[in-house]
Amino acid sequence: MLDAANYTPRLKTQYADKIRAALKEEFGYKNDMMIPKLEKIVLNIGCGAEAVKDSKKAKSAVEDLTAIAGQKAVATKAKKSIAGFRVREDMPLGAKVTLRGDRMYEFLDRLITIALPRVRDFRGVKPAFDGRGNFAMGLKEHIVFPEIDFDKVDEVWGMDIVIATTAKTDAEAKSLLKHFNMPFNA
Repeated sequence: MLDAANYTPRLKTQYADKIRAALKEEFGYKNDMMIPKLEKIVLNIGCGAEAVKDSKKAKSAVEDLTAIAGQKAVATKAKKSIAGFRVREDMPLGAKVTLRGDRMYEFLDRLITIALPRVRDFRGVKPAFDGRGNFAMGLKEHIVFPEIDFDKVDEVWGMDIVIATTAKTDAEAKSLLKHFNMPFNA
């Protein structure tokens, strides 16, 4: 049985033991505080038109995202009413969750080792950085995660994943994620 008090995620241990030293050598950091690290991972599911027609769809998205993240997701709501789309203010349209600490490392581990290899015709992740060391990617189907019971899914959602790092440049962030074995295709 796992002792929760003494448990450390595999990738967190790997970062502390190997990745920090490799990044310090690669970029020649003079101070340990300069070494980039993971800050947070934000997961988002947008239901769009389906949520407008049926309010239960947004609740389903919140439940699915909660199962995937291992942390309670919150419903995202419309900021303004848009008559053309039949959207009212405060209408739930999706779900989001922000992961930090141990849960963040656990999710990244499951994403890289379990979920991404289950994506159909997977040839690697396109490196999409924002210029400040943050990485964003999308999945077409949230059912690649083992926490989702395929038989009970009423709708297959797309999913946005944003990995925020303390890296100053895209090269530093890409190197950090490569050390975590993120399967980049370029």
